[in-house]
Amino acid sequence: MTQPPEIRPTDIAAAKSLARARAVEVRRRAFVEAGPAAGLKLAAQAGALEVGHGRAVAGYWPMGDEIDPIPLMERLLGAGCRVALPVVTARGRPLDFRAWEPGQALEPGPHGTAHPPAAAQAVVPAVVLVPLLAFDRDGWRLGYGGGYYDRTLDLLRRNAQVRAIGVAFAAQRVAHVPRDGRDQRLDAVLTELGVVTPEAR
Repeated sequence: MTQPPEIRPTDIAAAKSLARARAVEVRRRAFVEAGPAAGLKLAAQAGALEVGHGRAVAGYWPMGDEIDPIPLMERLLGAGCRVALPVVTARGRPLDFRAWEPGQALEPGPHGTAHPPAAAQAVVPAVVLVPLLAFDRDGWRLGYGGGYYDRTLDLLRRNAQVRAIGVAFAAQRVAHVPRDGRDQRLDAVLTELGVVTPEAR
């Protein structure tokens, strides 16, 4: 039997780089077309995430043309959840999470991020809302290349049951996301049009 050609790490890296270039443009157009209403549509679907009262949810502060999760985070807070934001502590390290509430003064972080100050309470999330450039029907996510969320989810999943929910415009869905053994699969993706559940587990 003929063996399939081996896919080398350099091939995967090149495929991801090409996919990112395409995904950046797709997301930019989706951001322009959907506008601020997309974030409100996310918030309206907070119940579909089935996050229980008192559960800790890690959101993120939106950058550039990412879909805005702030209305969703506010809705989750109002439903009795604890909400946190990620903190980049060092390159190559998993993310930390600190408690967040609306109106809180944030500090600038690496790569254009923003996070609560060091005095904010540390949080270990049960649900992680994950930004992305693209996602596919099997729950694989194309990130920005730093590996922060993959390392973080790997660590969290080693110690507890954690749900990873991608947050994206519906237009960011692609047929296939190139991946390697370090990539962490999403449990679902929330878009302005609804929740996408992976077809293959």
